[in-house]
Amino acid sequence: MINLINVSSVLGHCGPFTNLVTRPTGAAVRSLIEQSLSAAHGAVTVIDFSEVEMIDFSCADEVIAKLLLRFGSEPAREAYFVFRAASEHLDAIETVLERHMLALVIQLDDGAVQLIGAVADAERRCWETVRRMGGGRATAIAIELGRDVQETTALLDGLARRRLLMHSGERYETVGGGA
Repeated sequence: MINLINVSSVLGHCGPFTNLVTRPTGAAVRSLIEQSLSAAHGAVTVIDFSEVEMIDFSCADEVIAKLLLRFGSEPAREAYFVFRAASEHLDAIETVLERHMLALVIQLDDGAVQLIGAVADAERRCWETVRRMGGGRATAIAIELGRDVQETTALLDGLARRRLLMHSGERYETVGGGA
């Protein structure tokens, strides 16, 4: 199941805005997003910024970082996020991700997904391999990476804990698909 949240529509509930600026605006938008996620357990939620003209650092912190921190720290609330049309706002987003040691998946204009934020080179290579393969079992991913299965499983499980990969049974898949 995919849940779509248009940030511009959410922002419209806070007033006639197209810019995500000021910490109180960001907190209000995040609160509305969290309310809409209450029934989205285990779903991938696409958070669409396509009609947002600007995001400042405080709003990126309030909306994106706090959302990731909250849902990443609540194992009982399984949620996965893909951020669409976020490329125009990467300065603010990446700064906030690095500050909080977070990472997320963005969807590019062509539908492909990309990992951004604070990830080690080995994690990034592992995630990219899973994306390129369209998902798979730890053994196949380890062979593709040329790494030990235990070491690969540890990388995969770490990415899954950070909600950058989905883990079901023995399969791992990138959040947002392998496009």
